[in-house]
Amino acid sequence: MNNKVILGIDPGTNILGYGVIRIDAKGPHYMDMGVFDLRKIKDPFEKLANIYAGVDEILETVKPDELAVESPFYGKNAQVILKLGRAQGAAITAAAIRGIPVSEYAPRKAKIAICGNGAASKEQVAMMIQKTLNINLDPKYLDATDALAIALCHHYQMTNPLASVSSGTDWKSFINSNPDRIKK
Repeated sequence: MNNKVILGIDPGTNILGYGVIRIDAKGPHYMDMGVFDLRKIKDPFEKLANIYAGVDEILETVKPDELAVESPFYGKNAQVILKLGRAQGAAITAAAIRGIPVSEYAPRKAKIAICGNGAASKEQVAMMIQKTLNINLDPKYLDATDALAIALCHHYQMTNPLASVSSGTDWKSFINSNPDRIKK
């Protein structure tokens, strides 16, 4: 397997997390992580410009082969989803302009890939990231840890030949997809 660098993004208009991993024949390795703290910027469009510029700078520095970004999750507040989508769009645009392939993953999918549980807490994800990448993480960087999880999720998705075979991730989905395998 050739070396590959994956940049993961956990988009946000207040805090945006990023994480970079390198993949080689021995598996994934930690490269970098951090957050953009945008809370002091009041103008929402200035925030988007900062996200674009910041992600573009990371792209220039680490030269990733691929970008993996977390998709906005469904919530009760449509304004939150809109803001997250805009932040995601600013990051994706930076990669698209550079010709870097982009993949999108739901938060639940990343949690399943990392912890085996789609309802895992940020702290549980951080613990598994620490073990997988053999690093110590500062709890104040949970958004960056989520970005590392997105990057790892992408790596697992690209290297697991069974990842796209089954769309279900629970027993009910398995039973519905395989009724002939159930003995009564």
